[in-house]
Amino acid sequence: MPATMRDVKNRTGLSLATISKYLNGGNVLPENKILIEKAIKELHYEVNEIARGLVKNKTKIVGVMVHDIECYFSGKLLHHIGRELRKFGYGMMICDSGNDEEVEANNLRVLVSRKVDGIIVLPVSLNGGFIKPAKQAGIPVVLVDRSVQDEEFDCVGIDNKTAAFRAVDILIKNNHKDIAVIASDVEYTGVERIKGYEEAMRQAGLDIKQEYIKTGRHSAEMGYEKMKELLASPERPTAVLIGNYDTMLGGVLAVNESDLSYPEDISLIGFDSLLLSGLIQPSWYMIAQPMEKICEKTVELLLKRIDKEIDEEPVKIWFGTKIQEGESIRRIE
Repeated sequence: MPATMRDVKNRTGLSLATISKYLNGGNVLPENKILIEKAIKELHYEVNEIARGLVKNKTKIVGVMVHDIECYFSGKLLHHIGRELRKFGYGMMICDSGNDEEVEANNLRVLVSRKVDGIIVLPVSLNGGFIKPAKQAGIPVVLVDRSVQDEEFDCVGIDNKTAAFRAVDILIKNNHKDIAVIASDVEYTGVERIKGYEEAMRQAGLDIKQEYIKTGRHSAEMGYEKMKELLASPERPTAVLIGNYDTMLGGVLAVNESDLSYPEDISLIGFDSLLLSGLIQPSWYMIAQPMEKICEKTVELLLKRIDKEIDEEPVKIWFGTKIQEGESIRRIE
């Protein structure tokens, strides 16, 4: 039978109040602390976190919803978020939305029913209606990487529009005029990156050809399919901005399967400098996000909401990006 707090009391001779105070983070006399810790070790006593949660109305669990757990980007986010939560004694309950809005809404309801202390969401949906059950239950929510269009929530990510603008500007400065983009039109990041592409083209006085805007939901399959279409076009673009990491991998595969090569036949620039992008040769020009900083700020903001240290209106925190130079862009003379 597992040891109880009363067993610790009998072993130490201290009161239950003193032992409870220590277990809940309170200050006790140094000699009592030594006695309690020794008894806990000898008895293999484990704190009942569920019972503690009921008393304190806290579970020390944060729900984390990702759009697609198969996505390498999601995996890196989970790694950084989990590591940051552990620093503050929090566990993580992960829910995979599988790029499905109905699954996403159900996952949110499940987390609310589990009475998690807070929720971090990398959303599938462009609309925030699915988050309402958390608001009604008083559970803080912070969006990471992606925002929503019809609701105001705390959000931490990058300035996607500016990042895409800078990427296209690099292509323009290398004298490219026929520039295409492959990005999502159903996810916040993709929508914003398309806006950045269009803004850069307009400011340079270049035509925005609708046949050069290839959209879908970010995935390797979409990147492969849309790059194939661009490469087969009678008026093939000289350069392509690819809207996220998975889409970039699909685009590379399509180019490698063709009789064309980059940067000789087509110049390429992508997003997210993650592990596999370092293995691709020739190396890519990339828009690199500060993922660790984004996750640190996300956890910091959520915990402040949980502890009611801040109560102002929802805040949006956008980090800047860096251009990682590579060999995937050819200058047109």
